[in-house]
Amino acid sequence: MRNNHRLRWAAIPLAATLAVVLAGCTQAQLHGFLPGFIEEGEAPVSNQTDRIAGLWTTGWIVLLVVGLITWGLIIWTIVVYRRRKGQTGLPVQLRYNMPIEIFYTVVPLILVVGFFAFTVRDQIAIETRFETPDVKIEVQAKQWAWDFNYVDEDVYSPGIQGQPDPEGERGSLIESELPVLVLPVDQKVEIALESRDVIHSFWVIDFLYKKDVVPGKTNYMSVIPERIGTFKGKCAELCGEYHSLMLFNVEVVSQEDYDTYIQTLRSAGNVGQLDNNYDRNQNQPGTSAPTAPEDN
Repeated sequence: MRNNHRLRWAAIPLAATLAVVLAGCTQAQLHGFLPGFIEEGEAPVSNQTDRIAGLWTTGWIVLLVVGLITWGLIIWTIVVYRRRKGQTGLPVQLRYNMPIEIFYTVVPLILVVGFFAFTVRDQIAIETRFETPDVKIEVQAKQWAWDFNYVDEDVYSPGIQGQPDPEGERGSLIESELPVLVLPVDQKVEIALESRDVIHSFWVIDFLYKKDVVPGKTNYMSVIPERIGTFKGKCAELCGEYHSLMLFNVEVVSQEDYDTYIQTLRSAGNVGQLDNNYDRNQNQPGTSAPTAPEDN
């Protein structure tokens, strides 16, 4: 009876903690405090954000439960097996406890296998390319901005790095001069990622997904934007002096507005594609560029 009474007192803090945590969850907390969380009645930012947020949040819930159990057992051990008044010497020393040893081996193994399985499942779903994308975009990363090619429409949008706003607060940029990638809502978009100089990383924050842009290698992102709006993007790989200014915006618009934007680029004379002819790596030693003056 005494042991049951002690167990009951040890369980009270755990139950109270769980009740407080679960009862006070807001929508943002249920989304794992990640960007682009969904308000009631609002569409996800993309077809993959729920999957990514679910993996993140579920992982933290499992780890929180494991932590609470571990902390509870530690507190219970301290309380139940504390030194009593009048006790001297050390308690009985045990070399091992087979059930506990098995428990400490099996449970972590189950957790590792589970995390691995769910991660692989979601990674395959996220990384699988569309067989027939509706829109093809090519991103050309450069120090320190982005060029966007609209492949099917054969037009492009050149970008410059973030420019300081002389009339704004210190550190503020002219938002209207940042590169803009325009995408139609509810369309299968395939984004090919290219770099002209060093490794960059293409990150649309609210998409909860980023991918490295590596010179000489084409990486792909496949996504369906599902919410109209403007979303911030940046380079997530330290790429040089003005890395912090390598910003851009993604505008998800209706198909009609997308067609209008494409026609605006065509009318501005931005016809064709910006390719790797501007690749600065061709001027590096070990390439076709001469490394020493030629003899006359």
